[in-house]
Amino acid sequence: MRNSLFFISFCFLLCCNSPRESTIEETDSKSTLKPKYATGFQIDYYDGYKIVTVDRPHMNAKKGFKYILAEEVDQVPEHLSGETVIQIPLSKMVCTSTTHIPLLDYLNESDKLIGFPTTDYISSKTMRMRIDSGLVKDLGVDKEMNIELLAELGPDAVMAYTINGDYGQFNKIAQLGIPTIINAEYLEEHPLGRAEWLKFTAAFFNKEALADSIFTSIETNYNQLKSKASTISTTYRVLSGVVYGDTWYLPGGQNYAAKLIADANANYLWEEDSTRGFLELSFEAVYEKAHKADYWIGVASFETLENLANADARYAEFDAFKNHRIYTNNWRKGDKGGSEFLELGYLRPDIILQDLIKIMHPNLLDNKELYFHKNLVE
Repeated sequence: MRNSLFFISFCFLLCCNSPRESTIEETDSKSTLKPKYATGFQIDYYDGYKIVTVDRPHMNAKKGFKYILAEEVDQVPEHLSGETVIQIPLSKMVCTSTTHIPLLDYLNESDKLIGFPTTDYISSKTMRMRIDSGLVKDLGVDKEMNIELLAELGPDAVMAYTINGDYGQFNKIAQLGIPTIINAEYLEEHPLGRAEWLKFTAAFFNKEALADSIFTSIETNYNQLKSKASTISTTYRVLSGVVYGDTWYLPGGQNYAAKLIADANANYLWEEDSTRGFLELSFEAVYEKAHKADYWIGVASFETLENLANADARYAEFDAFKNHRIYTNNWRKGDKGGSEFLELGYLRPDIILQDLIKIMHPNLLDNKELYFHKNLVE
């Protein structure tokens, strides 16, 4: 399961190889799906097949991957037979990140999931029913997945991710004749870019039209909320993150979390920073800049002010602590304790944005309740 500190598909294969960096070029596509916000993938459509390209499978990747998708694999041109050719639509798959779960749910393909590493992390009620019924097998810890059990399950494919380009585990899976589909949604900088990977997943089920409709609804809601927030003249200062060990981890100024705060018409105190990932600062550096912040949003797993202060008494010196303006995004959990925010949040940034606006500009959304977030004193 991919996690972060704060917010943080046996396929029919013509050639069963490890995840392959590809340089194939196609110039006669009938049409191309180029995402509006996402920068990490595109889909090219040809007679009898389509090519899904993942341009950046991990940070600092120099080459990407291409997946040749076809309902009848004999329609794929011979010059592509050495590539990863996958027969679609997929009928059963394994996923490795909780962020993949809502993609299946929203596409009405929940019944295709047959295995997942550490199923306790899954919050989706639909998926939890499948797990409880024995329809989804626990494959153990992500990086130490039970490959033998995976082979027994025989999925059409495994949807996975890689942080650093380590394909060791995927090579083992490839030896079973099972392709790995790299989903790199987490690299997108725009919140709607992450949500748009719904279209990527839809390509493996021939459900692009449904995905486009769902995404358009999310996009419209997001932009309407952003526009509404922009009408407020008061802009509050916002802090995020907590200390782990001796280091305070918080979103960089170009991180998608910072973008959400900005779109809620608030002033993230590190918004001028150029970092796209997370900053690692000393407590003192954060205190100097943010002790007078109006709101503190995103405090990892802390659920009460008392818990927070017990972890580090210095937290109590922040104005946001004194004024009870600290919010966790981790309070809504699945039956086994999995974070719904870390599962559904990538696909539904509009809900996150709605929460942020409700927190800082409550009069704009009188009829709305917080979904992911909760005040630590409530």
